[in-house]
Amino acid sequence: MTRTPVLAAGGIVLRQARPPLIAVVRLRKGNEWVLPKGKLDDGETPRDAAEREVLEETGHDVSVHEFLGTLAYDAGGRSKIVHYWRMETNGGQSRDLMGDVRAVDWLPLEAALERLSRDHERAFLANVGPLALEAAKRSAERKAPAPVKRRRRAIPPKPSLDISTPAEGAALAAEQSQPPLGERDRIETNGIETNGIETGAIETGLSASSIMPAMNGSSVEAFPAACLPLSQHQATGPAKQRLRVDLMRKVRAWLQRVA
Repeated sequence: MTRTPVLAAGGIVLRQARPPLIAVVRLRKGNEWVLPKGKLDDGETPRDAAEREVLEETGHDVSVHEFLGTLAYDAGGRSKIVHYWRMETNGGQSRDLMGDVRAVDWLPLEAALERLSRDHERAFLANVGPLALEAAKRSAERKAPAPVKRRRRAIPPKPSLDISTPAEGAALAAEQSQPPLGERDRIETNGIETNGIETGAIETGLSASSIMPAMNGSSVEAFPAACLPLSQHQATGPAKQRLRVDLMRKVRAWLQRVA
């Protein structure tokens, strides 16, 4: 008569490290190192039984992930069927080990294979262990935050360049500020003294000899000395041009008075 097989469940339990570590437990009975597992209680699903047994034998809360496979072997004249899931610890040890377990150890895959006492568990772990490690790696990569993409700052357009020199710009502004030639003749000049133009005039390039012929031979006193050229450093740039225009107006007014 065939006896009903024993149903059990357990886990390949991983703890994040470099390399990842796998849990193996040491039983008090026989002093054997085995994978954490246990029998199903009445009405319990294999998955629920696997999570409960792992908590009891390792003392760690775990998260249960994909199903890895089933291991069947003979145990005391009866077949034993164990379903395994990949699991990961959620932190440190949260409770004491159950009475049947003496110790728990966390080892890399190769070391865990050497530590296991039963050949059928060693063969099973050799097949599903790499799959569990690969699945854990992919899961960790999905959980990793995506790299932050830095937004490129918009580069403002370069301002158009004015190719004119400062002197040209100032001269143009001074010229635009002057009234038309017709109106310049009608501007009343201020500050003219009775004997000529006030002192302080800048260099004009004019002299008494260059102005006298324009008077149609009129007999007048010599041109005021205040209009003679002065040194270049007394005025420069737009100021020099503006004073030159003012001086021309005063000279014109003086000529009209002595004509």
